[in-house]
Amino acid sequence: MTDRLLVLVRHGQSDWNLKNLFTGWRDVDLSEQGIAEAVSAGRKLKAQGFRFDVAFTSALIRAQRTLDLMLAEMRHPEIPVFKDQALNERDYGDLVGLNKDDARKRWGEEQVLIWRRSYDVAPPGGESLKDTLARTLPYYVQEILPCVLRGERSLVVAHGNSLRALIMVLEKLSPKQILARELATGAPVIYRLNADATVASKLDLA
Repeated sequence: MTDRLLVLVRHGQSDWNLKNLFTGWRDVDLSEQGIAEAVSAGRKLKAQGFRFDVAFTSALIRAQRTLDLMLAEMRHPEIPVFKDQALNERDYGDLVGLNKDDARKRWGEEQVLIWRRSYDVAPPGGESLKDTLARTLPYYVQEILPCVLRGERSLVVAHGNSLRALIMVLEKLSPKQILARELATGAPVIYRLNADATVASKLDLA
């Protein structure tokens, strides 16, 4: 029987997550906690006996380094790794680099909440979640899903909002439902798919 395995992991805490800054596409590294979270994610997958045939990650160092640390912790043999900006975090535009509390003082609590939690309202110069979905979903359908359906055990290490795009499709969630979904850093989510790409089972390794 084909094992159609897809594991999603949000990168470990970044330096800017720690400082409460809007990060988006800014290429910042992991914090010390983020490194520990990445190692822990690898340890959890190793304990469950997981092995992968292929991995996908974004063009940003915090996701790439998380993947590297996970594979090293698993003592995993080398596998093909595909890096693409389609899996990048949502671009926060003019908010990038700002402290979230400072942004609330500048634009107001309500406006910042709309930018962060609405489905289709983008911050100035940035992307809405709908925009992020528009670039992430085609990549999933064209590049990741065929690997999974062929039985290639696939690991995706990316970002909170780009992973929401995949979860929205996998779990058939509405825009309102996906906005309420929070993804913890460094916590693997394990899916096994049916032949028609629907979810057969899901396991959270929080």
